[in-house]
Amino acid sequence: MRKSSVGNEGLSELEASKTRVAQEAVKLVKDDMIVGLGSGSTANIFIAELGKRIIDEELNIFGIPTSFESRMLAIQYGIPLVSLDQCDEIDIAIDGADEVDKKTLALIKGGGGCHTQEKIIDYYAKEFVVIVDENKVVDNLGEKMPVPLEVVPFAYSTVLNELLKRNSAPSIRMASKKMGPIITDNGNMIIDVFIDIKDPEETEKELNNIPGVVENGVFTKVDKVLVGNPKKVKTLKNKNKK
Repeated sequence: MRKSSVGNEGLSELEASKTRVAQEAVKLVKDDMIVGLGSGSTANIFIAELGKRIIDEELNIFGIPTSFESRMLAIQYGIPLVSLDQCDEIDIAIDGADEVDKKTLALIKGGGGCHTQEKIIDYYAKEFVVIVDENKVVDNLGEKMPVPLEVVPFAYSTVLNELLKRNSAPSIRMASKKMGPIITDNGNMIIDVFIDIKDPEETEKELNNIPGVVENGVFTKVDKVLVGNPKKVKTLKNKNKK
């Protein structure tokens, strides 16, 4: 079993930012909690740090992974796992993001292709905390990243046609080390689309109303965002949350 390193010496600024915010987030986890384990590079560091805390402090914690990758990392770092049907509630979910709107705290997630499972677990948790480096915070959601849609393969052409009617530029996400499209953990395809997001909540609903779309990568039910840089971590709180 591999332990994580607590020191940030020798890391690049980006790596140091991710490590610092992950180390801050792991402090939010308490004994006897059930924790949603996010996916992505920053969430991976959080999983490693959580595994270290479990060993060092003998904490009684169970994790619920949001992807095959987070499951494998949790096993590697000694985090006991449970499934959704084995627990009544998730105390906290800690996940990364591809882009964060600094005004609304709405997110774009799904660069790793697992946003459907992420949204199920993140939204089900009593507290949903996002951890990012400061480069992920933007003035307007969607200015850098496309919104990913997980789509039933049977419906990919009709979804593409519907998105084209909305003056967007959709594209099927293709695999880099195999022929053909990327297939999600749920056996579906991903369509990435650049769209103008003026109202994240409305956009989230509208995209999910397209027949054939399983889930989209706009996340709006966020409690707080921890933003890291090499020197400190800043907390952004949802003003609509107590």
